Amino acid sequence: MPTDANLLPDYASFADLEAACEQFCATVNARRHRESARIPDEALAEERARLHTLPTSPHTLALGTTRSVGTDQTIRFGSVRYSTPPGLVGTEVWVRAAGTDLVVVADLDALPQAPEWAENRRGLSEVARHLLSTPGNPRIDPAHYPDHPQDPGGAPKPPVPKARSAAEARFLDLGPGAHTWLVAASAAGTVRIRAKMTAAVELAAFVGAATVDSALSRAAEAGRFAEGDLPAIVAHHTDTTAGAGVVADEEHSVQPGTAAWAGFGSTGAQARS
Repeated sequence: MPTDANLLPDYASFADLEAACEQFCATVNARRHRESARIPDEALAEERARLHTLPTSPHTLALGTTRSVGTDQTIRFGSVRYSTPPGLVGTEVWVRAAGTDLVVVADLDALPQAPEWAENRRGLSEVARHLLSTPGNPRIDPAHYPDHPQDPGGAPKPPVPKARSAAEARFLDLGPGAHTWLVAASAAGTVRIRAKMTAAVELAAFVGAATVDSALSRAAEAGRFAEGDLPAIVAHHTDTTAGAGVVADEEHSVQPGTAAWAGFGSTGAQARS
């Protein structure tokens, strides 16, 4: 493509090139032509009365080939799966390669129920655009699956506890540490979880919700979900009489000494043996 007239030296995608071409056409069609001394947009308005009316919808051949949207919201083109927005499962769409992109077009008026993302859009409309890929490398846009348990970056979303009773709601109200403890305890297969949740709420009435919430967070990090673990952690952090913690160093070690091996290999040790 020429780069010394109206185009930039480089474009990030073919879609950017198309947008630049449309902007260029809008600019030149709005200024006076030096040969005819007429503005193309104004001349078109006069000539349109003598031209045949174009059909409302373009010939589908210009849209590409047809594909059916599967139950997983994808279509197959060139042995590669490409995702589509929700609401198109079971419908027929058109796909075509435009430069380095794959363009997906759907007839929104033919849908039994217009999806939320199609608000104020009618007729044949572009619904998805992907970079062309190769077999074995599907193009899936996470935004096409808003209810899927993953974040927009594709990573799984962490589970979010939801209270189903007043007792569970009181436990979760303790703070984020309670949420973390409940997720970790459930994943570890902890027994009598509801009883331990009730005990945590009762303990919070004596020492405060913030203290218990902090202890729950520490218990989750350490994987301590036994009956007396939470009270023990709370007691340790609320004990004002306890001195400085014992630091395990070289002077205080439970490792057995090596004095018995001091003479191993020496002449005296061999004579005794």
